[in-house]
Amino acid sequence: MFKALNIWLPAYLRQKKVPLPQDKDIHLIIAICDHFEPLHNADKSKALERLNFWKKNFPLITERFFDSDGIPPRHTFFYPIEQIDSNLLNELKYICDKTGGEVEIHLHHKSDIAETLKEKLLNGISELQKFGFLCSDENKATRYGFIHGDWALTNSHPKKLFCGVDNEISVLRQTGCYADFTMPSAPDPTQSKIINSIYYVRETGRPRSFDVGEIVKVNPQRKNDTVFSRPAIDELLLVQGPLGLNWRSRKFGILPRIENGNLTRLNPPTIERLKLWIKIHIHIQGKPEWIFIKLHTHGGIESNFKMLLGDPMIQFHTELKKLCDINPHFKFHYVTAREMVNIIHSAEVGLSGEPHLFRNSRYKR
Repeated sequence: MFKALNIWLPAYLRQKKVPLPQDKDIHLIIAICDHFEPLHNADKSKALERLNFWKKNFPLITERFFDSDGIPPRHTFFYPIEQIDSNLLNELKYICDKTGGEVEIHLHHKSDIAETLKEKLLNGISELQKFGFLCSDENKATRYGFIHGDWALTNSHPKKLFCGVDNEISVLRQTGCYADFTMPSAPDPTQSKIINSIYYVRETGRPRSFDVGEIVKVNPQRKNDTVFSRPAIDELLLVQGPLGLNWRSRKFGILPRIENGNLTRLNPPTIERLKLWIKIHIHIQGKPEWIFIKLHTHGGIESNFKMLLGDPMIQFHTELKKLCDINPHFKFHYVTAREMVNIIHSAEVGLSGEPHLFRNSRYKR
């Protein structure tokens, strides 16, 4: 419970509450970023069974529910590129084609240097491209979203486990990463000191470079800035999920539990959690009416995917729609990780209109 509190709790206590506008529609932009590992504690036969469960059940969800734009629930599968398997990826392609899901890059690695990490990423990109995964920018260059395995982005583990590359931000940018979605990692000690933010981190050449960054804000002058299409620049967008204390869920009936946006069998999405995610209020400075809710899960294992594709998630989708029907100034949008970043950049450069107009504004499938 108290692990890593010293890293992020001071920032949490210092947060200034930004009120929701009373004269504008409030848009809830929801992405589920799945550390999708069907081979976790399983052989290939078991992994195929898991994917088959997704094939049968996820379309039943996407055919039943729709957001304020008429879009069904989206799911982004961050697939571990150290476990490339053509049979598994063919099954995943079927799921994505059927449901509008997308695949991005997940990587568990250790004891690497920049050169070996770059090789792993480029090989993984090449393999995923064979199945039509990943996206491209306006210059037709391949781009990808990233989640670091074991949370240890930029060699951030205190014992330097699960990475090895201090200048990982630079390597990610050089290989086409458009954004990182690793955080929050609390209660893991790899958690960043900056929380509940969308920000740019610059390469420092040192571990934990993500502890300092530039918060994204509305800045129309960036409309013509080429920073996003220059993959060698040492700057990367970090999209964080909610992190805070949940006083409605207490350990031993006394201590608040950590709310970190993780969806599990024991902690499924609920309207009460949604209200807390809204209260945490991750947004672009200058546009508080667009709330970015980036959630995460490990949907490749039975305990979690039976929740994600079963009654708990069905109840959440049902109650989410009811909440927005009751509150006509609330709208909700199911997005992929890529779509969320496109909407973020559109808000950043001052574009106006409904968020769904910008799902494909910069990076395209």
